[in-house]
Amino acid sequence: LPAFRAAARSGNLRAAAEALHLTAGAVSQQIRLLESQLGVDLFDRHGRRMTLNAAGAAFLRAVEPALDRVTEGARAAQAAASGRAQTLRITMLSSFAQRWLLPRMGRWRELHPDVPIELHTSQQVVDLVRDGFHAAIRQGTGPWRGLAAERLAASPLIAVGSPAAARRLAGKGTASLASEPLLGDRSVWERWFALDCCQPVLQPVAIFNDAGLMLQAAEQDIGITLGRALYVADALRAGTLVRLSPLALTDDLAYSFWLVNPPDLAGWPPLEAFRAWLHSEMRQAEDTLAAASAPPVQPDNGSLRSPVSPSEKAAARSTGNRSRARSGG
Repeated sequence: LPAFRAAARSGNLRAAAEALHLTAGAVSQQIRLLESQLGVDLFDRHGRRMTLNAAGAAFLRAVEPALDRVTEGARAAQAAASGRAQTLRITMLSSFAQRWLLPRMGRWRELHPDVPIELHTSQQVVDLVRDGFHAAIRQGTGPWRGLAAERLAASPLIAVGSPAAARRLAGKGTASLASEPLLGDRSVWERWFALDCCQPVLQPVAIFNDAGLMLQAAEQDIGITLGRALYVADALRAGTLVRLSPLALTDDLAYSFWLVNPPDLAGWPPLEAFRAWLHSEMRQAEDTLAAASAPPVQPDNGSLRSPVSPSEKAAARSTGNRSRARSGG
């Protein structure tokens, strides 16, 4: 079966042999033996090239998940025998890893030093079983066929910009944001402005396929953007980004994060520990966002107050304390 899978993936006996550390003759013999046992040919052969036929493709779909589980079982047995923890393999968008997960990995290590995590990032939806991943963090509506999915948190889109952008917008209303360089998809901006019945002419200056890069551009005052609340919570608290409006483009399904995994991994201790940790961290992130995102812009085109820096807040508290002291308050 491993010889069959390697040949099916590579379409070449030599490449399959190299992957298995065998000779091409040995791989060919294994495949012939398998075909003899099944009573059908699995490949159409063209010299050294081998192409899966219909029977071979059907057989591969049926046995590949089982082979992956056997491989995973072998790794688990080796880890148990050596006393090493089994690595938890997780795939996700790079923006999620960069803007949310990595800043929190230290806390995971403190709580679970015996469960190492292997992080994989991809812009494409990864086949978890085929590629040997235990779980994925995904955004969107789902469902994902063949996988168990659990919603972690909603994450609406909110308008954010650098402190300099917030100062430029001070005293202006929602429509004034259209005068700033806009980062991101025009149709999404149009939906956001429509929340306040605004229909300005929009021409974004840049579109990104990675939300993390787009937020970095906003932090560098290249433009303002609509960022997922979960991604910007830490930056709002740190002051590198400022929320520019209380308006939020909300779709609980489309703008949600999900933990997905093969159903047969339900109850596996490393994955269950990761699941519980994610929920805890998501709750803390939502609290951070609520505390740090008091918006300086009013949606009714009313007054726009400038963001107050931490030093200005401290000075205001000091002045207030002195005033109360003088008045006996």
